[in-house]
Amino acid sequence: QENKVCLWAIQDTGSSGMDEQYEGDPQLLCEIKHDGDVMDLQFLDQERIVTASSTGSVNIFRHHQNSQTLSVHHHWDRAHYNSCDNAPCTGLVCNGSEIITVGEDGRINHFRADQKDPVRTIDNADSSTLHAVTFLRINEILTVNSIGQLKIWDFRQPGNEASRIFSLTGDRVPLHCVDRHPNQQHIVATGGQDGMLCIWDVRQGNMPVSLLEAHFTEMWEVHFHPSNPDHLFSCSEDGSVWHWNASATTTEIPSFLHPGGRNTSLMSRGTAVHTNLNQSLTSTWLTNDPTKARLEINSLLPDQTMSVNSLDVLGQYLICGTDGEAVYVTTHLPV
Repeated sequence: QENKVCLWAIQDTGSSGMDEQYEGDPQLLCEIKHDGDVMDLQFLDQERIVTASSTGSVNIFRHHQNSQTLSVHHHWDRAHYNSCDNAPCTGLVCNGSEIITVGEDGRINHFRADQKDPVRTIDNADSSTLHAVTFLRINEILTVNSIGQLKIWDFRQPGNEASRIFSLTGDRVPLHCVDRHPNQQHIVATGGQDGMLCIWDVRQGNMPVSLLEAHFTEMWEVHFHPSNPDHLFSCSEDGSVWHWNASATTTEIPSFLHPGGRNTSLMSRGTAVHTNLNQSLTSTWLTNDPTKARLEINSLLPDQTMSVNSLDVLGQYLICGTDGEAVYVTTHLPV
């Protein structure tokens, strides 16, 4: 089957009812063939899209708005590779013209959008698979790997060693996704193979400050809302997309926040009471006892959805893609 990168337009239905949140099918604007599976993608700017390929390559596509077409703008072949074959590029992150990629080869690449050669490559950054990457600050990145480690890399420092390493105790459960709080950069969220949501304070300690039992199976992606970061979103192999609301006050904590329970039928839909952001962060994202946290958790997709592999959120829109080749668009998010 031929892989493609497709650009779609979403029309706002103008309705605020929950029953209509899936109405208004996205309209396909243009598409282009993609060599290998698309492992990750991100807009570089209004016109350019960066993709990570299972072939190990990294690509930039340009959107030509006048003709509504896509073209290859730049291509880095074998950005990730092993001694005898290519290695999938598993994740990327963009900041301005800077592009950071990670892969199954444990390599970290720093590219610049209009520059042929890498700015820097850390060949043996990790002995295990690197699954995801994000910026912590301008010169620092965060990575998660297949043995349950969260690492900070400072590009101002020479050498191939991480500046800080954080890890889960006990079993080395692979971590699949990572995101940083947009306002308070020391707050980091990760998710992994066991479906747990982990909240870390990278200023102190080497372990997460909160472990929240969440999805039944692998958590594939986690994102703080970019402008309302007391809201967080996660998606899973079990077909669920959850909205975690740390600004809400609930009368009863859902049972899956207590040890041993994941009863999604008890998800609270209590009235949200917005509080001071710093106060809510102190009492929720950085609490050591999640059963005392003020969290409201809502499911955003119908039951029996196939694995949800990716999501993104902006404003009152959330978009996610599934194994069923379906794209879900949720509008009018209560954020």
